[in-house]
Amino acid sequence: MMKTLRISCFLIGLTAHLMAQPTTFTNSVGMEFVRIQPGSMVVGRFQPPYPKAPLSDEAAKKNGVQWTQAEYQLAEKLVNQDARPGFTVRIRNPYYIGKFEVTQAQWKRVMGTNPSLFQGNRVKDDADQHPVEQVTWQDTQKFLAKLNTIDKNHHYRLPTEFEWEYAARAGADDDIPWKTIWASAQMGSPTTTSVGQKTPNAWGLYDTLGNVWEWVQEYYNGKLFADPTPTRSGIQHVLKGASFVGDVKNATYMTHAAGPGNGWDVGFRVVMEAK
Repeated sequence: MMKTLRISCFLIGLTAHLMAQPTTFTNSVGMEFVRIQPGSMVVGRFQPPYPKAPLSDEAAKKNGVQWTQAEYQLAEKLVNQDARPGFTVRIRNPYYIGKFEVTQAQWKRVMGTNPSLFQGNRVKDDADQHPVEQVTWQDTQKFLAKLNTIDKNHHYRLPTEFEWEYAARAGADDDIPWKTIWASAQMGSPTTTSVGQKTPNAWGLYDTLGNVWEWVQEYYNGKLFADPTPTRSGIQHVLKGASFVGDVKNATYMTHAAGPGNGWDVGFRVVMEAK
């Protein structure tokens, strides 16, 4: 009875502690974070659509379809060859992730320099609010190391690819529809733009698609999709989210790309953990 009571008290205390943690947080450098709760998602599922044979000759004529039955069967066969069921990823612990991509102002505050191309007379507004770019994966590690010396109460790092995708999806099971892409993705502009100008996702994150590609922790596996267990070595690291010069086919949570990218359209966002 006493053991059961202690366990119950522990669970009550743990629940209260988790509920007491703020849903958003701003650190001393001015970086805003959103708390992401644990959950799961299916990664790497690929089920491309394909034309189905009409139920009647009349329906075929109405749709203007002239395919033969053999051609419909071939389309189905080819799609099934490429289709992937994906795999389930479980995010077991809550974490804080940047509400925005790291800005030029934040980079300057931490590093004292600004490597970005799009500053000064190259932009029409305040470049400090644009995402920092022209940063390599190794550059991000230097930034994080210095940020960790500034704020000793938290630990900062790049998100894993699965943490990034889970936060970017914000609970969505399927791929992002085109209408949502145009509402939320910062694309089609001649330069980067100030962060937070488009519609946020359902969990309050901005620019997860477009503006700049974002570095994550893992090495690239050389494949179209991520593996359930990330590779421990490689030449390049993974990039997520597409950039302002990307096309719509890359503006999806599923895109599993690799660096180094163009440089001037590559940035990052940060995960924060309490020590």
